[in-house]
Amino acid sequence: MRIGEIAALVGVTSRAIRHYHHIGLLPEPGRRTNGYRAYSVRHAVLLARIRRLTELGLGLDEVRDVVADDAGRELVEVLGELDADLARQEEEIGERRRRLALLMAGPVNGREPVSPALAELLGATPATDSPTATKDREHLALLDGAEGADEIFGALRPMAEDPSVLELYERLDALAAASPDDHRIAPLAADLVAAVPAGVLDAIPSGLPSGLPAGSGFAEALLADYAPAQAEVVRRMMAGVAARLDGAAR
Repeated sequence: MRIGEIAALVGVTSRAIRHYHHIGLLPEPGRRTNGYRAYSVRHAVLLARIRRLTELGLGLDEVRDVVADDAGRELVEVLGELDADLARQEEEIGERRRRLALLMAGPVNGREPVSPALAELLGATPATDSPTATKDREHLALLDGAEGADEIFGALRPMAEDPSVLELYERLDALAAASPDDHRIAPLAADLVAAVPAGVLDAIPSGLPSGLPAGSGFAEALLADYAPAQAEVVRRMMAGVAARLDGAAR
């Protein structure tokens, strides 16, 4: 048989056969006097086996290991590994679908995929047009996936459901054009620190450095995202939360 004939017989492409030859998966047949490869039935049987194994999802390196063992002992082992891998993929797909279901069922706009814990928190938050509330949601998304994030999101749920928090956002919005020494800054920062549930402090990983609010690169980037007076409120709030965290640790 010529390459086109064996390809049609087995149901693969001539290009695939040439690739199998190139990587050493399928032995090169002898050539006729005219230079064309001459494939035998044995080549067709082996090629059909390669096709079946790749259709099962095995990689070519795995297929090479299987076909090298004529007894078939390794085939059972490799197929078992493949089945376990498919089971893991099935579980991951199920988790993705549960996350999508939460996003579609809630009021979240769904522009970015988030964890179920964050989706539940955002879904519990009252609708608002506050620019700083929108910013807060974006910053929470940055925390998504970090160590202890799910516990922090759960602990923030009472704060998210508290209607009085919307008034705090409105006060923060009102400082958009204010100066960094505005008299409203200190009381608003104090109220924001007081509004943070104690459970949030308990959920923060113990390894988090208390100096993070004062000097970390992330803190500086976070503050730069606000207008000057708003940034001063956030800076004071972060320092106040850090103080509460240090006090709780003593």
